[in-house]
Amino acid sequence: MAKTLTIQIKSAGDALDGFRDTFKAVEARRRISRREGVYFTSIEAARNLLTPNRLALLRAVRSGRPGSIYELAKMVRRDLKNVQDDLRLLERYGLVRMADATSSGKRRVRVPRAVFDQIALKIAI
Repeated sequence: MAKTLTIQIKSAGDALDGFRDTFKAVEARRRISRREGVYFTSIEAARNLLTPNRLALLRAVRSGRPGSIYELAKMVRRDLKNVQDDLRLLERYGLVRMADATSSGKRRVRVPRAVFDQIALKIAI
């Protein structure tokens, strides 16, 4: 079964209401359910994360299963430093995981792994 990341666009007011509710639950020592997903207050902010280059990286990681960041950079024909920067950002948002591995020369390498099969976008109106 495909694992889906849900990106939600909420108004700033809705986001603050959610934060307020969570804070009150913590104060009252109630159990808080973990919410999966990424939240933004505007479609532009989501677009800044999911640029065409970053989406291409996600697709290449998922379908090509590169053995290193260097191999991924070669697959997408991009500069290694830019690919590293994009992967750090994607990892921060939980879209990729970086695993440690050993290359054939016994050198340690970082291997990107796709966390999700698809991304769903929900926009509150």
